[in-house]
Amino acid sequence: MVPLALWCCRLWALSEQVKVTKKLNGQEKQIRKMGKGEHFGELALIREILRTATCTAVGPVTCFSIDKEVFEETIPIEHLELHDDISSKVLEEPDAPEKTSPSSYLRLKDLIPVLYQEGRYQGEPVTLGVGGFGRVELVTTLHHGKYFAMKRVSKKHIVAKRQEEHVLFEKRILKAIKSDFIVRLHSAFKDTRYIYMIMEFCVGGEIWTKLKEVGRFDEPIAVFCAACVVEAYAYLHKKGIMYRDLKPENLMLDAKGYVKLVDFGFAKELVHGNKTYSFCGTPEYMAPEIIQNQGHDFAADFWSLGILVYELLVGSPPFSSSEPAKIYPKILDGVLKFPPYMGEGAKSLISKLCRPRPGQRLGNTKNGIKDVRHHRWFSSMNWHKLRVGQVEAPTIRLIRKGPCYINFDRFPFDQALADEEFSGWDKNL
Repeated sequence: MVPLALWCCRLWALSEQVKVTKKLNGQEKQIRKMGKGEHFGELALIREILRTATCTAVGPVTCFSIDKEVFEETIPIEHLELHDDISSKVLEEPDAPEKTSPSSYLRLKDLIPVLYQEGRYQGEPVTLGVGGFGRVELVTTLHHGKYFAMKRVSKKHIVAKRQEEHVLFEKRILKAIKSDFIVRLHSAFKDTRYIYMIMEFCVGGEIWTKLKEVGRFDEPIAVFCAACVVEAYAYLHKKGIMYRDLKPENLMLDAKGYVKLVDFGFAKELVHGNKTYSFCGTPEYMAPEIIQNQGHDFAADFWSLGILVYELLVGSPPFSSSEPAKIYPKILDGVLKFPPYMGEGAKSLISKLCRPRPGQRLGNTKNGIKDVRHHRWFSSMNWHKLRVGQVEAPTIRLIRKGPCYINFDRFPFDQALADEEFSGWDKNL
């Protein structure tokens, strides 16, 4: 019998199986069977706690074992199926009701607006954000008491801007995405005037708002925020999705202080090795190859990561102007000016992410995103603990306590109704 605490083992050759047992209510009960190629013990290494399950060989078994150091260097744990923890939880609580997904009970008619409780907009519906796309409003349900961010977009506006395919794509990919570093889409609805996307509500507000409040972030906060973006990128790029709209306004804080990407209006699926030629993004964050229309790929996301790190540490992006047309020549010149208080590690990371040639950019060379994770600026980050939510977020001190909307800017309620739209482009939404 081998306790699941010392190594991570992968089963190589066996004539029978390995059974996994755990003591439940005073009795040893079987919780799982494993066969060739499966693994055990990874949770002990990830979470650094003693596991209580036991593996017993049923017949001849050969195992390859690796220690914690090798494990962290070689195993991409974000994609491991962590069976031993889940299985035992199921058996310990056989009568526990399964967690209900909001998508199973949400209906548009049941969503009610949350109202401001004080201030100049007291009694009006809470608006979390406003943009050219429409509005994001805070809503709840009478029976479940959960909060949701409802993105409401005019169908007439979508048609006028020829954004039908973008909206359908955004809904499709958000519905499929399951990452703790990307905001969840629970449901989507429509009527004759609007498309409604019911999103996870991130109570901590926008990184942009927090950055405005404090001026610039201390390095530990910037490291944490950037690390969350790296994990979101790793997930998206593996699925062949470019994000293309990184900026502090599109980063939200959840209740734990973890950072999540929102707004996939510029996201695009791309086969690795191919390029696309769309001119899109926020001017300050655009990579040179987008501006020059040379064709771009996933490397453009790494450029914008470098710009983000700079803005988090300085309070403003390195290339800026009140006129967008004046920003582009500065980006193409590529001269990065660092303030004297910026550390050498940050300068190194930003310089490598913002190399003019996409093929030389950190994250876009042979080792891919691993090179970003291994850069010395991230030396304090335990990536495995970050992925399983065990890093204590330094951003938590940025989140104010009070009404659920306290971490958001306030906006007046817009009572105007959008025109109706009947073309039917959204029939498959």
